[in-house]
Amino acid sequence: MKRIITVQDISCVGKCSLTVALPVISAMGVEACVLPTAVLSTHTAFKGFTFRDLTADISNITAHWKQEKIGFDAIYTGYLGSFEQIEQMHSLISDFGGGSTRVIVDPCMGDNGALYSGFTPDFAKAMAGLCSKADVIVPNLTEASFMLGVPYVADGYTKEYIEDLVQKLAGLGSRRVVLKGVSFDDKKIGIVSYDSQNQKISWYFHEKMPQSFHGTGDIFASVLTGALVRGFELQEACRLAADFVVEAIRATLSHKDYNWYGVDFESAIPFLVERLK
Repeated sequence: MKRIITVQDISCVGKCSLTVALPVISAMGVEACVLPTAVLSTHTAFKGFTFRDLTADISNITAHWKQEKIGFDAIYTGYLGSFEQIEQMHSLISDFGGGSTRVIVDPCMGDNGALYSGFTPDFAKAMAGLCSKADVIVPNLTEASFMLGVPYVADGYTKEYIEDLVQKLAGLGSRRVVLKGVSFDDKKIGIVSYDSQNQKISWYFHEKMPQSFHGTGDIFASVLTGALVRGFELQEACRLAADFVVEAIRATLSHKDYNWYGVDFESAIPFLVERLK
């Protein structure tokens, strides 16, 4: 069985980060090993959440893995809360990457033109440095803009602008780029992937759902990573990940009293499993 190590926080309630990565990757028939960076009572859209930083534990955990000679088919990083954790990921990739081990970096640090609370432009530069070690990076438009140090453009951009953006992102060092949240009208939204090795740009658009939810980016990156490890080509993996997110949102909205804080991805798991056949 293929094995992925995913590095993210645990929000005990809220359906994001490790609480979606673990079940989604497992449902894809891939072993999901976790390296938690922090434990929160809920995700940060709730008020009054508790937070425990686990930075001090990360090195001890990875040292034990080295001692046990545990290997991974992929390293998948999500939300990282500090410069120190980014540096720890450089060490993790050095110790467990290389060869056929894929490195997927989802630079979770902002959306809608702004960085999340506590992050700075210098942090975005540090994240860009981590992306240089990746085989695949999965930013949204906000994260792409901050990592490249260019103004954020919310809408009205052209196809040529997006193509230039993904090529510049590849220039950070990652061979392949998956840019999320690209839209040219009110009805469709999608992703653009770019493989710098063959200079191929691929587009995939799907229905723009009437409501957005916390954690869907984590779900997308988790499905993408699982699909790549299972042997999917990049464009296929992007399509599967995007379709699963839409299916999960659709399942959520079908409930009269759905939770505002996360999607009903659990009901969409059969859809994902069927698509893997």
